[in-house]
Amino acid sequence: MNILFFLTPKSEVAYIEDTYSLRQILEKMEVHKYSAIPILSESGEYVGTITEGDILWYLKKAGIGKINEAETIHLDEIPKKFEYASVSINSDMEDLIARAMAQTFVPVVDDHERFIGIVTRKDIISYCYKKLKNTNTADN
Repeated sequence: MNILFFLTPKSEVAYIEDTYSLRQILEKMEVHKYSAIPILSESGEYVGTITEGDILWYLKKAGIGKINEAETIHLDEIPKKFEYASVSINSDMEDLIARAMAQTFVPVVDDHERFIGIVTRKDIISYCYKKLKNTNTADN
């Protein structure tokens, strides 16, 4: 099955650029209610994902208590505990399922490593559920 069937396109996904400050990241995540958000370069290449956990542990370690202190902290200063791996537009369903077992979403890139969207774990589970349900119906 073509993974584009499951794709939430870039135009519908909130993301941040690798030039953002910690405050900009926090505000974007708060507005969109994301617990993890893709990071793109200025040219649109997928460079990673940052999570609430990454930010929380950084804030604790750095002893930051006020939001205005977050304006001077750059994204590359925040260590990431887990790297959300992307898949190519040419990947198959097995690649998506393998990635989704460890990630809440799977970033999808084109042949030039440019971010084109995400496939959510929810969409993958829904697909698998429907397949399983259809198989069980056919067996009866």
